Parts: sequence; structure tokens; C-alpha cells
Amino acid sequence: MIELKNITKTFVERTWRTAFLRKTPKKVKALSDVTLAIRTGEVFGLLGPNGAGKTTLIKILATLILPDSGQANISGYDLCRQSQVVRSKIGLVNTNERSFYWRLTGRQNLSFFAALCGLSGSAAKKRVKALLDSVRLDEKADTPFMKYSTGQQQLLALARALLMDPEILLMDEPTRSLDPVAASEIRRFTRKELADQYGKTVLWCTHNLKEAEEVCDRMGIIHEGKIIACGALEDMQH
Repeated sequence: MIELKNITKTFVERTWRTAFLRKTPKKVKALSDVTLAIRTGEVFGLLGPNGAGKTTLIKILATLILPDSGQANISGYDLCRQSQVVRSKIGLVNTNERSFYWRLTGRQNLSFFAALCGLSGSAAKKRVKALLDSVRLDEKADTPFMKYSTGQQQLLALARALLMDPEILLMDEPTRSLDPVAASEIRRFTRKELADQYGKTVLWCTHNLKEAEEVCDRMGIIHEGKIIACGALEDMQH
């Protein structure tokens, strides 16, 4: 479902020193020859500390930034040359609540993003209602987003990612800052419903080994932009 080969990404770090003192910008290699294969229908955990390159890889897979080199295919489509088709195959879940409109209700937020996706009228209303029900936000559907708890905000982000019924979900630290109950609900929904019931392919990025063990079929460990181990946890322990 996801195939990456020798993906590399380097950022140029510019600061006030480079602008005003004419210092040479520092180059930071975020990813170095990342090769990875994620199977159809599995929950794959990308495990690593903050700054290891997880978010950079997610952004590349979401077509938000381009790799410097390497090859990437999503559902058989080239990530760079067929990016528009790739976008229709993926749903992105991140922890950026600022991407929602705080004065709008959960239902209004989803309806707005549904319109951006080309859904309108009764089809949009039906899809929005079904998603609010599935993530158990039906009772909060008409509550302003600003009054949502952090867990409810994250559930709405998950519902938004599912608007176009994507084959693949990219989840960047989906339980960060959540209380244990809310985090458990996100993990349960991902494992039991998205993966087991609907057969979605999920890339789950986290720094929490216990969480990865609970949710993921296989995992890869990323450190300083490199994949240093990959496989089922029991295989990597031997």
C-alpha cells in the first residue's frame, strides 16, 4: 500500500544570524535513505523520539512537502508525479487544533471541510452525521469547537480525515496531550473499527512503545532520520 525507497529530506535552517550576519545557513538532514513498505490493511507504527523525522515523513506522504530524492508510491501511484490522485487516497490526522474554526460547531466544521472535498447537500449531511456518530460525538455535534475537550478535538480531527473514506490514514502522534480515557478511545477506534472492521491501512506515529504494542501489527524504529529496525515487536526483540 505504501512503498518508500531511499527517501531523503534536508532542510536549510535560516535564522537572524544567517540574514543579518551573513552566516552560512545550517543544513539539517531530517530523513536519510528511508526505505519502508507498509502492507494493505495493517496498522504500522513509526516509533521514535521527538525530532527523529516522523512528522517530516508524514508530511511527505501527505504531499505537503517533497522529498529531495528517492521514490515513493501510494496505492500504486507515484507520490510526486501523481500527487492529486494520492491525496484522494489518504486522510491526515494531526494534533493541530488551530486548523478548525473555534466558533463553529463540530457539525459546522465537518460540513465546511466536506464542501472543500466536493461534498454538498444531502450527501454531505449524511456523511457528516455518520462520522459524528462513529466517533461518538453525536451529542456534541452542535457544540462550538472552542468548548470541546482535547480528546473531543482529536476525535473531530479523525472524523475530518475520514470524510472522503480514504484507504490510508496518516496519524501523527494522535494521542499526544490526551488523558488516558481519551487516548484509549482513539486507540480502540483505530484498531477495532478502522483497521479490523473497515480494513484501513494506518501509519501510526508515536514515541510511546506501549501504545505501539497495543495498536500496531508491525513497527519501524526511526532515529536521526534513519530506519534502524523494522518488523513485528517479537521479531525485533530476538
